[in-house]
Amino acid sequence: VQLQASGGGLVQPGGSLRLSCAASGFSLDYAPVGWFRQSPGKEREGISCLGTSDDYADYADSVKGRFTTSRDNAKNTVYLQMNNLKPEDTAVYYCAIVACLPGYGLNSGQDVGAWGQGTQVTVAS
Repeated sequence: VQLQASGGGLVQPGGSLRLSCAASGFSLDYAPVGWFRQSPGKEREGISCLGTSDDYADYADSVKGRFTTSRDNAKNTVYLQMNNLKPEDTAVYYCAIVACLPGYGLNSGQDVGAWGQGTQVTVAS
């Protein structure tokens, strides 16, 4: 299942964006969803994930306290709210279904078979 990320754009440092992650023909109601990003010249990194029951989420230290992931079952969408954005957050952001469990750590994404469309986030003055 390929998930499609959207909602990126150009924002000034300190600004906010909300990314959406959607799936066609597949329910995200209880799917564990991870968020990833990749900057030019860097490997893709996992930055957040939301567990199956929404009572567990994990965040990379680089985004902890600034990013929040959530789910809207009525819209079959998972969100990544990004606040206080920094230039180093500039990247293409992706979402994928990956394990998200306490003590498991953030998934690297290396086992994701096929990546869906990402969305560009650019943080600049």
